[in-house]
Amino acid sequence: MLKKSPSTGVFLLLIFLLVGACSRHDLYETAIGLERSAAGLEADTVIVGDLNIAYLRNSEMNNGDTVVLVHGFGANKDNWTRIARELSDDFNIYAIDLPGHGESSKPLDLGYKLEDQVRHLARILEALGIKEMHMMGNSMGGGITALYAATYPEQIKTAVLFDPAGILDYENELVDMVLAGDNPLIPSKPGDFERLMDFALEKKPFVPWPIMGVMEEQALANRDVNQVIFAAISDAGFEPDFRDAIKRIEDPVLIVWGREDRVLDYRNGEVFRESIPGARLEILEGIGHVPMIEAPEDSARLFLEFANPYITPAG
Repeated sequence: MLKKSPSTGVFLLLIFLLVGACSRHDLYETAIGLERSAAGLEADTVIVGDLNIAYLRNSEMNNGDTVVLVHGFGANKDNWTRIARELSDDFNIYAIDLPGHGESSKPLDLGYKLEDQVRHLARILEALGIKEMHMMGNSMGGGITALYAATYPEQIKTAVLFDPAGILDYENELVDMVLAGDNPLIPSKPGDFERLMDFALEKKPFVPWPIMGVMEEQALANRDVNQVIFAAISDAGFEPDFRDAIKRIEDPVLIVWGREDRVLDYRNGEVFRESIPGARLEILEGIGHVPMIEAPEDSARLFLEFANPYITPAG
């Protein structure tokens, strides 16, 4: 069942903090904490080899199925709090900070091709004791989710790909910008993070300026590792191995794409649908690259309708 939107109390508290004596970093931590709490989530960490992996999970576990959430390039686990708010009453949510992202370890020499990241994710889920799950992924995380389903079919109940990376039969303005040496996905100077938000999201949520400032600081600090990761994943659409792999997927797959996506053209969704046996494609009007942020209720509803036959009744 979908939850109602959170009360205005969260926003009133933010306004109170804005006019108080809190630093913008304090405000950021408070706002992130409120978003997580409203979604029924809390932060935790797990050690996987030499890596410290941060993730979000239910504050109170339940008898429902497990849903694993895999963010996109340059993003983090908190990209999922809005859709998690719609699901955490009935599912056990795990939103992972992949290596190189968020609060997880960021070694430059780890290996960040999509197939490398599938292996990293498998080790993380094994460390968390997760053996069967519904998996959702956005952008790079969508490509990882598709490859994960192809590699570990016995673990996946359903897979949802939000504007997934991996196929570039149809290019849009991002490709020309990157080839010209101007990558809007990797902030490098003040003002670039707001530009990234404008580029990636068609329907932007309200973010108070002090919080935006901290998010920009974090993005600028991650510039080096982001460049390494982008170089590793940027050729995925030209690798026949990816296309061959997703043709082997046996699990139920839902593809959701925002028609206004300026990062990955929505027309690639049809190529994914044709490549994955039995896959279903939904195009969301007026939505950009991150439907689970821009349209969390619609994204959750599509998942619930699609996954319903494959959800294990709680009990």
